[in-house]
Amino acid sequence: MTTNGGLAWTVRALDGDFGTTVAATVPGEVHTDLLAAGEIPDPFDGDNESALAWIGRTSWSYRTTFDWSADGNSVQELVAEGLDTVATVTLNGQELGRTRNQHRSYRFDVTGLLVAEGNELVVDFTGPVTAAEEVQAGFGSWPHTNLHPYNALRKMASNFGWDWGPDVATAGIWRPIRIESWSGVRIDSVRPLAGVEDDRGVLTTHVALAWADGAEGDATVSVEVDGTKRSATVKPGTGTVELVATVDSVSLWWPRGHGEQPLYDVTVTVHEDSWHGRVGFRNVSLNVDPDDDGTRFVISVNDKPIYVRGANWIPDDAFVTRLNRTTYATGVQDAVDAGMNLLRVWGGGIYESEDFYDLCDEQGILVWQDFLFACAAYSEDDSLKAEVDAEAREAVTRLSRHASLAVWNGNNENIWGYVEWGWRVPLAGRPWGAGYYFDLLPRIVAELDPRTPYSHGSPYSFGQFVHPNDERHGTMHIWDVWNQVDYTTYRDYKPRFVSEFGFQGPPAWSTLTSVVHDVPLDPYGEQMLVHQKAFEGNLKLERGLGAHLPKWKDIDDWHWTTQLNQARAIAFGTEHFRSLYPLNTGSVVWQLNDNWPVVSWAAVDGHGIRKPLWHVLQRVYADRLLTVQPRDSELVVAAHNDSDETWSAEVAVTRRSTGSETLARETFVLEVERRSATLSSLPESITKPSDPTREYVEVRAADGSTAYWYFVEDTALRLQGDAYAATVTATANGYDVTVTATALAKDLALFPDRLDPAARVDSGLVTLSAGESHTFHVTATDVPTSVGVPVLRSANDLVS
Repeated sequence: MTTNGGLAWTVRALDGDFGTTVAATVPGEVHTDLLAAGEIPDPFDGDNESALAWIGRTSWSYRTTFDWSADGNSVQELVAEGLDTVATVTLNGQELGRTRNQHRSYRFDVTGLLVAEGNELVVDFTGPVTAAEEVQAGFGSWPHTNLHPYNALRKMASNFGWDWGPDVATAGIWRPIRIESWSGVRIDSVRPLAGVEDDRGVLTTHVALAWADGAEGDATVSVEVDGTKRSATVKPGTGTVELVATVDSVSLWWPRGHGEQPLYDVTVTVHEDSWHGRVGFRNVSLNVDPDDDGTRFVISVNDKPIYVRGANWIPDDAFVTRLNRTTYATGVQDAVDAGMNLLRVWGGGIYESEDFYDLCDEQGILVWQDFLFACAAYSEDDSLKAEVDAEAREAVTRLSRHASLAVWNGNNENIWGYVEWGWRVPLAGRPWGAGYYFDLLPRIVAELDPRTPYSHGSPYSFGQFVHPNDERHGTMHIWDVWNQVDYTTYRDYKPRFVSEFGFQGPPAWSTLTSVVHDVPLDPYGEQMLVHQKAFEGNLKLERGLGAHLPKWKDIDDWHWTTQLNQARAIAFGTEHFRSLYPLNTGSVVWQLNDNWPVVSWAAVDGHGIRKPLWHVLQRVYADRLLTVQPRDSELVVAAHNDSDETWSAEVAVTRRSTGSETLARETFVLEVERRSATLSSLPESITKPSDPTREYVEVRAADGSTAYWYFVEDTALRLQGDAYAATVTATANGYDVTVTATALAKDLALFPDRLDPAARVDSGLVTLSAGESHTFHVTATDVPTSVGVPVLRSANDLVS
């Protein structure tokens, strides 16, 4: 096979007032092309998002010319791996086809159309916002969230704007495009499904073949894995071949925290064509059986139940063609370093590139993969259904080989939306997507990837007559917290599995001020609100402080207070969920990452800076967690041991003053079996303070695990403003900040990006009792002589 690459492309507007032709990058998007050409400002900066809305309503034409040398092959095809979205493809003046789906590839026969010199390839795109509105006008409106009818097209939903993302509806050739030349037979697709039977690895490889017209002679199809080779000889016109190979001494693939991640190279060949990939041998199952408490939701790998510590993953840049293996590696490492073992690829985004799934395979991060339906009803007319069928088949075929793939999920919140969001009246009996989630998609998964479980939706209760967001059954999304009620409401729930819950906070200071230029800077400033997409988001940030923290005095305090409150809210919920184990079998926080600089639910902001939330997730997602929880009329120490070793440690429980006094001390021996949990009651000597405003409880295990309990909120807690001192020491790659406490220093955090946007710190939200020290390690080029507010913060400086 031969390909054509490295061509010079241009892009120009087909309508509207933009009359300039500019150089284009393929793969790419019109926004990034215009930005590179200096024709538009940064769409993320200030209020440029609204000023550039015209781009999504403009039609665009991509064009290139190339020469072609005949190579003796009988078939030439134009292969477009991704066109975004409503496009007409023309070669040398002849229309090859029209596309309406960003989430699939296309192959056009161009045999006989190529000439030696000056071939002209043109791809014209209808403006995506215009295209969506035209479909809505012609076929009717189906209920959806947000501004544009994104559910009218098979295009990344969040590209039209979301409650954390900008409205930058793109167009362009977003994945590679090439000419393939071949003869006889070629590999159309490969589906290598690796499983385990009787301690042996079994690789069942499904190879789909494409044949040239009039092809003669048999073909030999071979697969090789770990030195084992299997072959079959087939007649011309044979569509599919199944080859089964076994590996006797197979090493099993495990999610991180449960074992290693061995991967095996697989090579498939037929004549001169070949395919290469990697697989991991593992079995995955999903238990949704009823029990005395409702309905389970337990993911098991190799028959071992996995307690899920996960996060939702959104496209990592609003302009997804800027993503690459390096950017994906950074994002996946954020998950690994936080102690996560699962990422949920959310249904309003994309089927990610191979780089993402390869990295998850390598790092032991399970992937929960949504099909791409989110927060809307969807038409089931024949044309859209055909696109969904083609898209889903291609996605399942491509991704099924990955060892990390653990769950296929039908949609995000659409079943819940149909039940509770007032859709039934405007739908007036029309199909709304149920045919996809309950019929088409599970049939495709059962046919093409039977080794991977399927869930009809998230949330979903796995029962026809059960509310889809019932805490007692299956998966649950908890969004009354954040939207309506205080985060202490998390304790009112006893969910079996939480697949979404979250709380907002601003990005790092340097990230925020790189795009928000209000003078003076204010939470309700014009540009600040451009970078806050949630409905009444900053009002909810203010309301969410409740009695936990005081209202800010200035913008610096607003930034720190709301970041701290975000982290505390998620810690509160996660610790509660883990204390319910084994009733609760996991949680998936919303969300790990951002796709631009924005106030959002993310743990890592749009510039890659780990927020205080990320640091608290690292603590509450640790293999071993101690937390103090109320149970009935007492306080208990809940210990969750999500490791393969028994947790044995002496635990000291101390009631302290917020100054330096020890008021009571008890010890007990903690013994928690592997993958289990215990509750240990605390005595009244610890739980009955003399002055709740000046006392707290510290729980410390001999292995360093700690937990704290406060009898009152910080607004009533007597914290000292001079409770700690900091020293700065230069290191080889930056500096250390060592903080020593003379009294309770609560939730210490260092923000070196205030001094240098490129600086990063290794830890955050550290609480110290009197006499304790902690060293923050900072990577940076410049070393300050000292640090204080606003670089070094604590709860003390908010309430003292």
